[in-house]
Amino acid sequence: MSEHRATIRWSRSGADFGYKNYSRDHVWLFDNGVVVRGSAAPAYLGNPHLVDPESAFVAALSSCHMLTFLTLASNKGFVVDSYEDGAVGFLEKNANGKLAVIRVDLHPSIVFSGDTQPTQAELDWLHDKAHRECFIANSVTTKVNVAPPK
Repeated sequence: MSEHRATIRWSRSGADFGYKNYSRDHVWLFDNGVVVRGSAAPAYLGNPHLVDPESAFVAALSSCHMLTFLTLASNKGFVVDSYEDGAVGFLEKNANGKLAVIRVDLHPSIVFSGDTQPTQAELDWLHDKAHRECFIANSVTTKVNVAPPK
């Protein structure tokens, strides 16, 4: 149905290639010209000022959930003024003993306006349906929980 591309570019730049010495800094290049500077997470010798893949993964899940939620809310006649999510991903060992982002907790805070405000049951339905329809959530085995904002 559609293709989504990214080019990831890294080079040694002359540094010693010992495990503790080489830079983890790299760039993500997207077809629309956007460039994102990335690195490993600081716990894995990365640059704390750049985006690490695990945080990007959490952001992708949260963003996909939000975009799906906004579509569903609009289709139901609800007016969303703002949406903020303090999403948290947990890197732990999975059932096979491998490190994985095993769980992502979403904490959306949503402000609605207009005459039609969702009930708690409608809000729960919107989040459940958003999770079931989110392309990214459908692509991973990570458990995704929706909880109140922190």
